[in-house]
Amino acid sequence: MVVVCGGTYYRDRLSADRLLRCYEVAPERIRQYLEAEIQFVISSLRGSGFVLELGCGYGRVMREVSQHVSWIFGNDISKESMDLAKSYMKDCCNYSLFMMDASQMAFRSSTFDAVFCIQNGISAFGANKARLIAESVRVTKNNGIVLFSSYSPKIWDARLEWFRKQSQLGLIGEIDEEKTHDGTISCKDGFEATTVSGDQFAELFNEFGLNASIIEADGSSIFSKVIKR
Repeated sequence: MVVVCGGTYYRDRLSADRLLRCYEVAPERIRQYLEAEIQFVISSLRGSGFVLELGCGYGRVMREVSQHVSWIFGNDISKESMDLAKSYMKDCCNYSLFMMDASQMAFRSSTFDAVFCIQNGISAFGANKARLIAESVRVTKNNGIVLFSSYSPKIWDARLEWFRKQSQLGLIGEIDEEKTHDGTISCKDGFEATTVSGDQFAELFNEFGLNASIIEADGSSIFSKVIKR
């Protein structure tokens, strides 16, 4: 099944091999952060049935999580990333990929036992945050888990170092140093990476009558974990 919808920087410039390269050049502290995120997801969702990752890219996280759940689904807006994911996931037999905008999903309501969106996808997608959460909640079953993450302020220096390296390699645009501060990284080509705080996560989920547990993992990620009631 393929549904095409929407478009962002991650479709037009930062997809597939270029996205993979971003992770390959990550400094040691960022590698630790990335692994800690995956381990938090696994510990939260281990044993779940149908699990959906929003913005799965080339399958970096899906491949790891797939070993701990019955079936994992991933969606993304980049065809190039989807094609690479098929190769990256070739040794897995319990996954499905969908080319789909996470804020306008074609899935039926109450389809998944868990939905997760990590590595700051809530900001990186460039979608309306409330709309993204509403869709995530809609496709999650009652008593299912919704899991989002953003960067902790504690990892700002390492995060900025990582983005500067990506910029130097031409993977993203030149960093606009004047506009880069307080958790926001801006590039002169229009790319901007912001963050969501624990309080902001709590407010967003509260709009839908849901209480979010806010957890800091590894001193690098802010997770919001919600049980849909």
